[in-house]
Amino acid sequence: MIIPAIDLIDGQVVRLYQGDYQQQTTFNLSPLAQLQSYQAQGAKLLHIVDLTGAKDPDKRQINLIKQLAEGLNTDIQVGGGIRTEQQVKELLDIGVKRVVIGSLAVKEPELVKSWFIKYGSDAICLALDVNINQQGEKIVAVSGWQTGGGKSLESLVAEYQTVGLQYALVTDISRDGTLQGANTTLYQELAASYPDIFWQASGGIATLDDVNNVKQSNANGIIIGKALLINNFTVEEAIQCWPNA
Repeated sequence: MIIPAIDLIDGQVVRLYQGDYQQQTTFNLSPLAQLQSYQAQGAKLLHIVDLTGAKDPDKRQINLIKQLAEGLNTDIQVGGGIRTEQQVKELLDIGVKRVVIGSLAVKEPELVKSWFIKYGSDAICLALDVNINQQGEKIVAVSGWQTGGGKSLESLVAEYQTVGLQYALVTDISRDGTLQGANTTLYQELAASYPDIFWQASGGIATLDDVNNVKQSNANGIIIGKALLINNFTVEEAIQCWPNA
């Protein structure tokens, strides 16, 4: 499945290089018009990251996200700065299909597991951003990649499987925003080890060949941000390469 994505800072469409707020590219685009274009081209799921909220949860762009949800017919998943159950409920109430939880899933697993139990595993997607060390260990980062989480990806998956984990977005931080291709070996391992989880690949996508390579890795979906914004290819072309299931 092709999952077009936009990142938002203060209402503007942006991209960061490897999660670094100091390396920001701003695009002169309307967030709603951009997402509506992706929807018109056939996207069945859209991914929105509130980077302002990720940095400061008190400044979450909830009103903008509400406008986006109201202006779209396509399902959206939203991440960035979610710290409380009230914030999860707020997003679900305004029409967000799935809430993406990142750092908190590492820092406070019991709290996040309680949300799986209350709202159902279809309502939550874990965002597992990994640094892969020289030993091949997949260490999950937290706080917008500014600090290491100290937990392995496998240990977190095992923990959340106890509450029915269905959706997980995995980014190899070293590839994000680089347009150097995805870490397909990572997704092959995950798809083989955990076939019951819907794996969303993210990071490094530059070409339709990259899209096809991720498809061949048996990941279930691919999040594409920068490559679409800089017109390397269109959503329609990506879907021709990887039809939506």
